[in-house]
Amino acid sequence: MSDRTIRPHVLMMSEITVDGKLTLRRGASSKILMKYMAHETELLLHRTRAECDAIMVGSRTIAIDNSFLTVRHVPGKSPIRVIPSSMAEISLDANVLKPDAQTVIAVSRAAPADRVAAIRDRGADVVVCGENRVDLVGLMRILREDYGVERMMIEGGPTLNWHMLRHRLVDEIRLIHLPFIVGGEDTPSLVGGMHIESEDEMIRLSLQRHYLCGTNLVTEYAVCYGE
Repeated sequence: MSDRTIRPHVLMMSEITVDGKLTLRRGASSKILMKYMAHETELLLHRTRAECDAIMVGSRTIAIDNSFLTVRHVPGKSPIRVIPSSMAEISLDANVLKPDAQTVIAVSRAAPADRVAAIRDRGADVVVCGENRVDLVGLMRILREDYGVERMMIEGGPTLNWHMLRHRLVDEIRLIHLPFIVGGEDTPSLVGGMHIESEDEMIRLSLQRHYLCGTNLVTEYAVCYGE
């Protein structure tokens, strides 16, 4: 059985500036730029959430944005919120631990037992997956087999996006283009991670659709990993 049959179909969705940035500067909330999305694009984002069984963001994004990750503005059920946090470093006051939607926190076996217990006391499921870091491939299998997740979206930052792409766990990318340039050498962009050594390591995309949603250009790509 290939990994594709035992994991969810994964869509990465993000707003980006013309120069590919996610925020104004390192440590700034992405909500600052999201204020400039057209209303129609905001509805698209929430419709996409409603179409998915789960939504994943990294623990650093939660620390900065403190998002709810729920469906609002459109009819539909909120997806399961999935937060990889290797050392269970999630604030107990985080909005994702509120009872308005199911939440799964994925931790490694190295996560302190008291943090894990405190998260469980807040009502979240804790999945232990990986020795010192969350094993994303194993987590995808757990989400598919134990939680019935067939379609998942990522609204992550550059670190989570990089690791998901590096492990070939992303099938589609949908980008909301914001007509701004913010600059900054260390300003987070769509994908972080390690530098590649040659063009052979580039992850290739195939443009599937492009359209205006309100005043925002939206582009949709299939991810082509090759063999």
